[in-house]
Amino acid sequence: MPHKQIKTDQPVARLMDGTVAILTLRHRPYNLLDAAFSEQIIEALRWAGEQGARAVMLTSGLRHFCAGADLDALSAAATRGDGPLGRSRLDLLDAFERLPVPIVAGVHGVCVGGGLELALACDLVVASESAELGSVEATVGLHPLMGAVQRIAQRAGAARAKEMAMLGRRYDARTLERWGLINRVVPDERLRAATMTLARELAAGPTVAHAATKALVAVAVDQGVRAADEAMAELQRPIFGSDDFRSGVESYRRNGPGLARFRGC
Repeated sequence: MPHKQIKTDQPVARLMDGTVAILTLRHRPYNLLDAAFSEQIIEALRWAGEQGARAVMLTSGLRHFCAGADLDALSAAATRGDGPLGRSRLDLLDAFERLPVPIVAGVHGVCVGGGLELALACDLVVASESAELGSVEATVGLHPLMGAVQRIAQRAGAARAKEMAMLGRRYDARTLERWGLINRVVPDERLRAATMTLARELAAGPTVAHAATKALVAVAVDQGVRAADEAMAELQRPIFGSDDFRSGVESYRRNGPGLARFRGC
């Protein structure tokens, strides 16, 4: 399928590669987050859904993935009495969670503060070996403002969340992979290819089932296992009516496991 590309000169470049939406952050110089850039990311995620993307790859076209929040914007907001990034920080997290397809982050260079929070909002994270990641807000008298504390606690435990938020250090990718914060680490030169391979694999899968998985994990994380158990029947209902399920069962009976081709409906 030919590539479909639009708005490559925007802070978030958009490209459809088959059924994978590639969103490339290009907000110079370091993809610093502010309210306007957050809204542009939200709009790019909305665009991916409108294009019928079955997976999203989030990457950076600059030297670093994201060096955090724009401190000038934060200081101005504090002076006005506004919240950091305005309402957009919650809307941004919600946009990642509500998009019903898998989102894979490909992280290189510096990924700290709000950058780490952006990566942790994705469903899967692939990082290059030389990437530096951390919650560094303590170095300017803050703590993570966009969900890192709770997401690190969920994935790596309360002790790691406190360590990362309170010490404000940078960590190598292998350490955070070992802690369960990121999914895999690859050589620098293989980052884009490895991230895209994973996104394509997800896009080729039963995306109706993937949407249910994503929603069920969100319920379990937010409300606990019992709530997720109670939500299962309703969240799984679309799966049983999907072409993917019917064709998957038919392929299994005819050819054995692992050979089904899914259409995402």
